[in-house]
Amino acid sequence: MKRQEGALRLMMEQAQLGDATAYRTLLEQLSSLLRAYMRSKLTQMGRNVADAEDVVQEVLLAVHTRRDTYDPSEPFTPWLYAIARYKLIDHLRRSKMAHAEGPLDAAEAMSDGFDHTAVESGIDMEKLLATIPQHSQRVIRDVKLDGRSVAEAAAREGITEAAAKVRIHRGLKAMTVAIGGRLWREDR
Repeated sequence: MKRQEGALRLMMEQAQLGDATAYRTLLEQLSSLLRAYMRSKLTQMGRNVADAEDVVQEVLLAVHTRRDTYDPSEPFTPWLYAIARYKLIDHLRRSKMAHAEGPLDAAEAMSDGFDHTAVESGIDMEKLLATIPQHSQRVIRDVKLDGRSVAEAAAREGITEAAAKVRIHRGLKAMTVAIGGRLWREDR
């Protein structure tokens, strides 16, 4: 993956600058990577591998609509796989709700492969967000969790982009301190 990181990152940077060929190549390579990733995840959960293609398309669409939120100074693949994880979780939620009216046995079988780690991570994130001021929570949710641009988050809050960036930075720093304190207490 490290070899691919540099190439993918470069293609994304070029795509952000308007290079259509680099963007097309990037999407083709991402399709292959994501298809393998989704098939693996769905297989591990005992889910229908045929759903992988639907989730891949959702991820590619999210990459397309949110490509302006990618910061070229950061690694590309964590950004990509964060989107992929969220889209997979969304798919699992939708498919669980779509089958909610089915027989009890089907509902139990469906929950057998559910990714409890993702749910627990979401709960941990909520607890962690609760440790910082509300105004920082909102901007971090908008930018880091919902994929909005800093400009969009700032407009929603009625503040400047610089102020939004400061809120994100301070909020993440406070969350890091909270994690450090929690880890230290757990080690004792």
